[in-house]
Amino acid sequence: MDRQDGRMDFDALLAQAQAAPVDGWDFSWLAGRATEQRPSWGYARLMAQRMARSRVALDVQTGGGEVLATAPRLAPLTVATEGWPPNLARAARLLGPRGVAVLAHGEDRFPFRDSVFDLVVSRHPVRTQWPEIARVLAPGGTYLSQEVGPASVFELVEFFLGPQPEHVRDGRHSRWTRRGAHDAGLEVLDLRTERLRTEFHDIGAVVFFLRKVIWMVPDFTVDGYRDTLRRLHDRIQADGPFLAHTTRTLVEARKPAG
Repeated sequence: MDRQDGRMDFDALLAQAQAAPVDGWDFSWLAGRATEQRPSWGYARLMAQRMARSRVALDVQTGGGEVLATAPRLAPLTVATEGWPPNLARAARLLGPRGVAVLAHGEDRFPFRDSVFDLVVSRHPVRTQWPEIARVLAPGGTYLSQEVGPASVFELVEFFLGPQPEHVRDGRHSRWTRRGAHDAGLEVLDLRTERLRTEFHDIGAVVFFLRKVIWMVPDFTVDGYRDTLRRLHDRIQADGPFLAHTTRTLVEARKPAG
């Protein structure tokens, strides 16, 4: 503890964050340390509504299965895929008792036949595989996803990496979402983006976030960025929470019935 004011010191905060487990997609460790405004549409609620009226459903890049598990009623046949081994094991433990088959899958061709699913969902996919989504959707089937939008949390990214080129900041713009869906032969039913407040209240929250969301600062390690972490710690101590902005895009698309 800092002797002057009782606040945890820099090294103690780093040690706590480095010891925290980062498997799955559970951010509860950040309670009291960081806040994130939620999109107005409520993805989990929308997903659950569509899941309840589906027959055969697929959750792509399910993470640890935490979001899919919130649906009170799943499709009679529900399958999930995940590519990161720690998440895969966690998802299997969580979803297996509900009859969900969890398959190991990265970013290659989906291991399913054509026109199988009447619903495909995905929350925060690393990359949306539009041709594969269109291929496995049954005619009239729908795809529902909440994507990470353009320049999300880039105040934090650029604190560590410096100014990013425009093509990187723009890479997740909704116009690319619309184009990807259209090029795959899908009809976009809903497409909207919101910019939301995110606050990091201590440096431990920053370390945990960057350890978990590894594509934000791809080469992040505490030792490699110790001086930058110290500068950010001092800034938070002096000025209060570090403010960033997340962006989220909701997309719903349908495969033509014909």
